[in-house]
Amino acid sequence: MEEARWYVVHTYSGYENKVKANIEKAIENRHLENQILEVRVPIQEVEELRTKQTKTGEEQVWKTVQKKMFPGYVLLYMVMNNDTWYVVRNTRGVTGFVGPGSQPMPLTETEMFNLGIQAANMEVDVKSEFAVGDTVKVINGGWKDTVAQAVAINPAKMTVTITVEMFGRDTSVELNFSDVRKM
Repeated sequence: MEEARWYVVHTYSGYENKVKANIEKAIENRHLENQILEVRVPIQEVEELRTKQTKTGEEQVWKTVQKKMFPGYVLLYMVMNNDTWYVVRNTRGVTGFVGPGSQPMPLTETEMFNLGIQAANMEVDVKSEFAVGDTVKVINGGWKDTVAQAVAINPAKMTVTITVEMFGRDTSVELNFSDVRKM
């Protein structure tokens, strides 16, 4: 079996999250979980100056917002073959893979490092790292500093699923191994 690599897909601007959801649904429907391992829309937190209306007039405040790092692009960690190429290329909203002509080009190690992506050949011993029932603390992202219990582990995608309370209900959240620490 070929090695999984990171590829970049071009999408219609503003459709990145919809494309991500469509690809994830296609992965589930076609049972490609072992070939398309991760779909990612890179985001970053930035500070924006906003004008806020108050009773005494206008007030300017800094607000932290999340913005897409690369509008119009989605990253895929996948094994490139005819099946995976076809599924991704024919997903609604995808205009094509990034690469010369119609040939998809994987990201280089340097490009992956600059994006903050772990090396593709990095192995994690899931059995010693995480287990269902472990208490974990989120160290990155929107759930930072949340302490929760691991309810599912996906070694192929290198993710752990936790349950958090949101709007009075338990909600499952899937996080990368690199975003949590075992307590």
